[in-house]
Amino acid sequence: MSQKAFTLAEVLITLAIIGVVAAITIPSLVKNYNEKAWATAQDVFTKRLEVATRQMNTEEKLAGYSSTMDFVNELKKYIKITRVCDNKNITKCFNKEVIWNEGEDPIDMSTIKNAASLGQDDWDTDTVAVQFANGVNAVIAYNPNATQDPFNNTFAATAASMAILYDVSGNKNPNMKGKDIAHNANVKQLAGVTGCLLPEDEVGFCISQILGPQNGGYGPLTKAQCEEIADAGYGNKKEWCGKYTSDYWADAVKACGGVDNMPTMAQLAELAAYLYDYDGSIELVGGVFVLPPLNMDKASQFISATPLSHNIFYIWSVPEIDEFGADFLVYLYDSILYGRCDGDNDRGESKMLAVCVDN
Repeated sequence: MSQKAFTLAEVLITLAIIGVVAAITIPSLVKNYNEKAWATAQDVFTKRLEVATRQMNTEEKLAGYSSTMDFVNELKKYIKITRVCDNKNITKCFNKEVIWNEGEDPIDMSTIKNAASLGQDDWDTDTVAVQFANGVNAVIAYNPNATQDPFNNTFAATAASMAILYDVSGNKNPNMKGKDIAHNANVKQLAGVTGCLLPEDEVGFCISQILGPQNGGYGPLTKAQCEEIADAGYGNKKEWCGKYTSDYWADAVKACGGVDNMPTMAQLAELAAYLYDYDGSIELVGGVFVLPPLNMDKASQFISATPLSHNIFYIWSVPEIDEFGADFLVYLYDSILYGRCDGDNDRGESKMLAVCVDN
């Protein structure tokens, strides 16, 4: 009686096909897993850090330090830090190199000696590197002009007190901004090098930061704080401060470094075209525009910065219509772009993203 079986050649061919399929799919699966893991770790860390600094604010321990080391020694009482390195020994606590712009030479982290290395020329403080108990490594520069507001439970304490660059994967690769390397809004550059989060030649302009409210990015300002940044030359209208007790738009302006670093409606139209792989023209003057499906890979950095549903996000724009609000792209939702330029949402709206541009 004859028996049926696979020949050696058939088995080898099958194994070869499985190998080819695995070679194609596994890297993509690993990439997606890593990006989700990094985004989750960043979200958890920024929330823990904000809780710690808010407690410092409540206990009036946030302001008044003359050095970053003094601040970090106090911070250790509110969040577990296992190792601290001064600016002469940064790389004993942090990566030796960081890739700030993909495709460019990495930056030697031993050169990150002071706040100016992180883009804060007005802060006369050194950097300190720390290793947190949860495996996150960071470089911190303290803001010697930090304020505190112990009776305000919405005070953005992390943003007020420090510039922080951190790596959620410790010393593991890729050590790249936008992947395992992240930072808060106070880090304007690294060793004099700025960068674009999305390809400038495809988007049409340079996006330097994508910041979510109350997520290590930006938070609401009071009337006095809004007036203070107006006096400092950020470009917001002082007479329109105070309509809302929690002014998110004004602090988005501050986080981006001024209204000149906020996107225009025309730039948001270019951004929408990029995110939706849309090659036609978009005119944002109100109404609804039907577009192809949102490219989730291109939009991943926006999605990770917003606390809302994965397929919807809102972006502040630069025009300041009146005391009620500022112009903005209302939202990008699945395959439909909703555009509006009437400032319907008020300045106290907490769901908007601050997208900073390098004009």
